[in-house]
Amino acid sequence: MNSATFPILTTERLTLRQLSIDDQQDVLALRSDPKINKFLNRQLCKTNEDAINFINKVNYNIEKSDTYYWAITLTDTKTLLGTICLFDFSSENNSCEIGYELMTKFQGQGIMKEAAQVVIDYVFHTLKFKKILAFTHYANQNSTNLLLKFNFVKSLETDKENPNLNVFTLAQ
Repeated sequence: MNSATFPILTTERLTLRQLSIDDQQDVLALRSDPKINKFLNRQLCKTNEDAINFINKVNYNIEKSDTYYWAITLTDTKTLLGTICLFDFSSENNSCEIGYELMTKFQGQGIMKEAAQVVIDYVFHTLKFKKILAFTHYANQNSTNLLLKFNFVKSLETDKENPNLNVFTLAQ
């Protein structure tokens, strides 16, 4: 898949599109925010160069068809609000994993619910996968609540590699 074939998804107020180098300031803000990164086990972005390297890595993985990674933007203003991605595709299990993050100032406005809905529909109707997995930190109540709104089912087991992560599954 390349930029020309990357799917742009839209909702009433959102456009989900591929990240570009022009997003470096927003990516830096998103990936350096301690509140957002509190529950994520990853290196913080510290510089514009970190953000550019991240964007290039994401787009390289998109070209290799290893991932779908959307910038969540307001259609009217083009403001980047967060990201949502699909990865860890398994044809054997007919599944993929979903991940998402939203800038703090845009949380609690139903934005991620709107973005997740269009991505979940894309998984089941376009990609034709039967199952979506999500891993979320046990203390990340906002993420847990979002998954429960979509009827994701919490597994009794936690993630083997990180026992702080709860595993959720949505099957069609």
